[in-house]
Amino acid sequence: MEDQLYALTTIFTEVYYWITVVFMFLIHVGFCMYEVGASRRKNMMHTLMKNTMVIPLVTVTFFYFGWYIYFGWINGIPGIIGADAMPYGLENNWSQPWSPLMGATLNSEGDGYWSHINGVFWAAFLLFSWTAASIVSGAVIERIRSGAFWILAVVIGSFTWIIDAAWGWSPDGWMVRVLGYHDAYASGVIHAIAGGFALGVLVVLGPRIGKFAADGTPRNIVPHNPWLVTVGLFLIYTGFWGFYVACNIPILDVGAMAGMEGSFFSTTNIYLTPTTTSAITFNFLMSLSGGLMMAYLISKGDAFWTYSGGLAGVIAASSGNDLYHPIQAMFIAALGVIVVYKMHFWVERKFKIDDAVGAVAVHGYGGFFGVVAAGFMLWGYPSSFTEGYAAINPLGQFIGAIIMFFVLGFVPAYIVSKILNGMGLLRIPERIELAGLDLSEFHDRYLDESEVAAAEEEEGRARGII
Repeated sequence: MEDQLYALTTIFTEVYYWITVVFMFLIHVGFCMYEVGASRRKNMMHTLMKNTMVIPLVTVTFFYFGWYIYFGWINGIPGIIGADAMPYGLENNWSQPWSPLMGATLNSEGDGYWSHINGVFWAAFLLFSWTAASIVSGAVIERIRSGAFWILAVVIGSFTWIIDAAWGWSPDGWMVRVLGYHDAYASGVIHAIAGGFALGVLVVLGPRIGKFAADGTPRNIVPHNPWLVTVGLFLIYTGFWGFYVACNIPILDVGAMAGMEGSFFSTTNIYLTPTTTSAITFNFLMSLSGGLMMAYLISKGDAFWTYSGGLAGVIAASSGNDLYHPIQAMFIAALGVIVVYKMHFWVERKFKIDDAVGAVAVHGYGGFFGVVAAGFMLWGYPSSFTEGYAAINPLGQFIGAIIMFFVLGFVPAYIVSKILNGMGLLRIPERIELAGLDLSEFHDRYLDESEVAAAEEEEGRARGII
């Protein structure tokens, strides 16, 4: 019976993560639609292809080294920060690209559990990687070179974000042990780091031509297709719900883990502390609703910011949505939207930052706020299942938010962008920006289109139609 129960929970976990990956794929579909709708017509194809190629580039690099970082760097960066920084990656062999567990195998090396779930668990984290890169993609549309963005996408998607996941989104991460860091649904681990990363790129990249008037007043560059933006954001909401589910471990015997007599099976968060999918369903929908309502009020019914505010509300509550009461989740989301909305326009005016879709604000400021808010709302709660780890506290959460947004987000992006800019590889030339990136990168297609239009007119005249 014990073996049968073990087999059942293993197969259930395997199917569970596979389903979450399918749902999370909708996030990337939504980002593609959202960004294409937000760009101008002359840049649509460039925007689409820039974001689409995140999929193969980040997937391959995440297979080769991203997954290894998660298991191998929980104590720090080997040789730079922390000692004995590779407790999992070498000993358990779950994440090396040449390992049998990183391919089609059953019961490899006696580890039947990991031979079943390693691929789907890897894929769940991979979809988080795509999300991090896509957040950056929206902020920099209409003026970044594709190659430069793809380099930056690999840096965040397969390197910097997975470092912060190893440190603060693992049951044994040093930030959890030392700081009491808690970030159940990735306010900081995905969103704050991606927002900070986007800001680091934007500081170097500069604004789009025509964004600011001579006196520095920002102009509103409106989406060319609001309906595409709307549908894209609804798909992101849907995929985000799948993201929430993927941030849980579906069924563990927490009773046996705690040394209790008998079994007590429960869903747990990433830190192995019990929660339920019922709790996160309540809190996801209440934080989405709080965000939408506050965004509608504060933006005076602006559709773009209303939909973006719904997303910001979920992000602001995500750090503690495994433990919040639904009413807490709603009010935290609403307060987070106020911070996001006000900060976006203040930073835009003060520092002339052209964030095309508000990604730095929605994800970066919203995620930072969410991590800090959880420190106050969950003060004293255990950060992990393991006894002796620091409890959740405001100082630990604030330090964690700084690490996510600035140390692993802003700083690497700024450095890499500076290098690319110094080599002339970051930003497209002004004449191409004015003409449109599609005309530059897909020139032959546009020539064909012009030739076909001319041929149609000529044949029409010859037949007396026109």
